[in-house]
Amino acid sequence: MDTTAASTTSTSPTSSDGAAPLKVAVILGSNRDGRFGPVVADWFLGRAARHPGIETDLIDVAETGLPTAITFSPGPEEAARLAAVSERLAAADAFVVLTPEYNHSFPAPLKTLIDWHSAEWQAKPVAFVSYGGISGGLRAVEQLRQVFAELHTVTVRDTVSFHNAGALFDDEGRHRDPGPADAAAKVLLDQVVWWGTALRDARNARPYGA
Repeated sequence: MDTTAASTTSTSPTSSDGAAPLKVAVILGSNRDGRFGPVVADWFLGRAARHPGIETDLIDVAETGLPTAITFSPGPEEAARLAAVSERLAAADAFVVLTPEYNHSFPAPLKTLIDWHSAEWQAKPVAFVSYGGISGGLRAVEQLRQVFAELHTVTVRDTVSFHNAGALFDDEGRHRDPGPADAAAKVLLDQVVWWGTALRDARNARPYGA
């Protein structure tokens, strides 16, 4: 099965009200060898591209190179890698986190990415697409909701989850029964756009915390 994720940025048409596209950072949260995440990322980015008014940026934790030790004085190389990711998170109006479930929780590299940042998350919506075995990654999502609440985000109620994910896609990365998953993705994206637009307008009117 192809495990190469789609291109990092895609844009769908401007929304019907003429507003600027909502910038959505899609975070691929696993760097495990042989990971299934890129298949899920390609699938989700394809659905997001069909949704009016969304601009996506895929941030893959396997490519960020962030140090695992959190420090207030990173070295020059670490600071440069951190700045590259921080800029992309800060530019986002909303986030969609793609996570597997490892041992009833989410991957350590995803937590590292989260913990390196603070203001970049604040007053923005976070949605979740999860995958795994029988639980579909939902236990990881429940823990992530608690983490993101601490960072002053709004987590989107509906999720997309893939139970026994490996059996749901063919060797070309196509979902074998796309109807229900496509419908779930639309609901999630509709909620992301509503919250993302509302909170973007609110931040423009009054910076968060002011």
